[in-house]
Amino acid sequence: MALREEAASSSAKGAPGATSASKRVELQLPSQLGYEKVAMNTAANLARLMGFSKERIEDLKTAVAEACINAIEHGNKLDGSLNVGVILSAGPGSLEVKATDSGEGLPGAGGVVTGAPDIDRKMHEQEAARGMGMFLIQSMVDEVEWESSPPAGSYARMVIHLRQATA
Repeated sequence: MALREEAASSSAKGAPGATSASKRVELQLPSQLGYEKVAMNTAANLARLMGFSKERIEDLKTAVAEACINAIEHGNKLDGSLNVGVILSAGPGSLEVKATDSGEGLPGAGGVVTGAPDIDRKMHEQEAARGMGMFLIQSMVDEVEWESSPPAGSYARMVIHLRQATA
């Protein structure tokens, strides 16, 4: 497992001389179930430092864990010789998380999950009990996309926005 942190500074559009600082943390995790917790806890700690509410942090933890499990199981097919990459980019007001794998991605996904799973059908064993991860991720974050770039691999990109507490 590897961890790298870097601070980046870039000029803001439309404001000469202005800078927008962002923090970036990168993880390389073995394709073994259980390591998703490392990414989940790293994301939670970064979100906590940014001032996210407890509820938003719990949403983020669920989404990151699901994305990493999908990458481990489906992308890298539990191949211990392959890593799952997790890139966390903290910007002003939002946190972007990208989970990468060496897989081919979803055929025909087009970056968006359409249609909610039918919970009743799953409970009555009329549909496979699994297969809700992407729907769950989509419901937990503000933005999500899935991209495939064979043979380079695929990734899930999630963004969660910092929401100010309302009085």
